Amino acid sequence: MLPLATRAPAKINLTLHVLGRRPGDGYHALESLVVFAGSSAGDLLSLEPGPALDLAVTGPTAGPAGPLDDNLVVRAARHLAAEVPGLTVGRFHLVKRLPVAAGIGGGSSDAAAALRLLGRLNGLSPDHPALMAAARRTGADVPVCLDPRARMMRGAGEAVGPALPLPPMPAVLINPGVPVETAPVFRALGLKVGEAHPLAAETHPAVDGLSGLDAVIARIAPARNDLEAPALTVAPVIGDTLAALRDQADCRLARMSGSGATVFGLFGHRSAAVWAARTIAAAQPGWWVRATLLR
Repeated sequence: MLPLATRAPAKINLTLHVLGRRPGDGYHALESLVVFAGSSAGDLLSLEPGPALDLAVTGPTAGPAGPLDDNLVVRAARHLAAEVPGLTVGRFHLVKRLPVAAGIGGGSSDAAAALRLLGRLNGLSPDHPALMAAARRTGADVPVCLDPRARMMRGAGEAVGPALPLPPMPAVLINPGVPVETAPVFRALGLKVGEAHPLAAETHPAVDGLSGLDAVIARIAPARNDLEAPALTVAPVIGDTLAALRDQADCRLARMSGSGATVFGLFGHRSAAVWAARTIAAAQPGWWVRATLLR
C-alpha cells in the first residue's frame, strides 16, 4: 500500500481577543478568527501503514522540533488509538518546514494532519467524534486545524465554529528566527485566575457573509491580537518585523499571529505580496519570509 500524505498548513490568527482567565481551570478564554496558509507555508506529513507507531522528522526546521517521542504527531496518534481500539497505525514521516514556537500552530497542524491520515487509513469519516476527541486531548490548537479552513475558535480552543467562506487573502508571513514560547507571553499579559480582560466587553467583528477582500480587511482592522503587546516585551524584534511589513506598498493590515513571533501582512494583490516578500527577504536574509494566500 502506498503511503498516505497530506499538508499541514500554517495556522494564522487574523484576530485574537483574550476574554479573561477562566475561574475553574485557569485557562485563558479566547475568541479568534483563524485562517490557513497556502502551499508555500506548511509542513508535509506522510504515513506508511505498519505494525507499530513510529515517526521520522526531516526538513529545514527538524532540529528544533524536539524529541520524537514527545512530538504532537505521536501524541495525537496515541490519543486516537485510545479512542479507537484496534486502530491501524504505521510510520509517519514529517517534513518540517515551518518555524517552531512561532505562533502559527505548526505542531498542532502536524498533529491534526496525523489524525486526518489515520482517519483515512482506518475508514473513519472526517467528522468522526473520535478524531475531535483525540484532537482536544492533544492540544488547544489541534481541533481548529483538523479541518483547515477559515473559522472562529473560542474558549481555550475546544469550541470550533463552522467553516467561513472567506475570499483568498494575499499575505506575507515573517518570522524573525526567535522562538517564543506561549507561557511567558501569557504571563506578561498578567491576568489573574477569574479576571476578565479590560477589553473583554468589546464584541468581536462578524465576518459572516462578507465576500470581498476589502470588506473582510475593513471588518477585522479594528480588531486586535491581545497577545501582541506582551509578546513585544518578550521578543522586541517582533516590532521590527511589523514595521518591515507596514513599510511595504499595498500592505493593508499588519498584525502578529498567535503568541508570536510570526507576523502577517495582508495585501490587496498577490503580486504586491510577492514583491514585498522578496524585498524583505533580501533586506533580512536571516528571517523566514513567505508570500502566500490565506483562506
